[in-house]
Amino acid sequence: MEKYLDIIKNSYIGYWNYIQKSVLMELNWENYFYGLILISLIVWALEIIFPWRKNQPIIRKDFWLDTFYMFFNFFLLNLIVLIALSNTAALFFNDILAIVNLSITDFQLFDINTFPYWARLLVFFIIIDFVQWFTHTLLHKYEFLWNFHKVHHSVKQMGFAAHLRYHWMEPVLYNSMKYIPLAIMGGFSAQDVAIVHFFNIAVGHLNHANINWDYGFLKYIFNNPKMHIWHHAKELPEDRKNGVNFGITLSIWDYIFKTNYIPHSGRDIELGFDGDEQFPKDFIKQELYPLVKK
Repeated sequence: MEKYLDIIKNSYIGYWNYIQKSVLMELNWENYFYGLILISLIVWALEIIFPWRKNQPIIRKDFWLDTFYMFFNFFLLNLIVLIALSNTAALFFNDILAIVNLSITDFQLFDINTFPYWARLLVFFIIIDFVQWFTHTLLHKYEFLWNFHKVHHSVKQMGFAAHLRYHWMEPVLYNSMKYIPLAIMGGFSAQDVAIVHFFNIAVGHLNHANINWDYGFLKYIFNNPKMHIWHHAKELPEDRKNGVNFGITLSIWDYIFKTNYIPHSGRDIELGFDGDEQFPKDFIKQELYPLVKK
């Protein structure tokens, strides 16, 4: 038990030091704090210059709530729970394997470190994106998980900051699902993670932005605003009630598994879900909603 307490304590200390260095600009490419701000400002500028819904205000409905969610979920949430949880879960998993005389390397299908740098990065990106796509389908399929995911779908006017409006339980599930394939692949540097992470954040911001883009033929590979708007549609066909267009960064999974759906331009469709009129409007009540809902 003592080693678990130590890793929790060291996780908090290490992450707090990282946050301080980020804000004080003592980090370079791995500075997620200013990286998030820069990406957000660029995508927001694109929304202003190339608005899809021209009658939507620049400071749209819930803009400041979503901005708070961005920084809370990207930084404070990690400080509160996720860093310690991830590290202790990894240690616990390794301890369980040790009991049966196994290690995580026994499950490795290939040695990722023998790949060329570009291939290592590509494999990392594709596997992570597929795991996230699959996890996303679970959030829509099971009512218990859907009650947490409703926070994200409570957005009524789409904009870049809506990307990071989600309940704190979501990254717990996503990180848990990602840990095993990542551990099995192994061998990724902080720079590898940063490159993929910044790319995913940029695409995720664009997916939620008020921009009329689909990237032409690349729409069959990359998720895009004209596709993702339908993921947030309030009205869906009876045979698609569990959701459509689950792609995170890549759209290819939706085309492969037939969950793609773009019937026409979704510029002016209503967003949300059935009963969203009664869904809480403020941060605290939204966070508590899945926990107190009868």
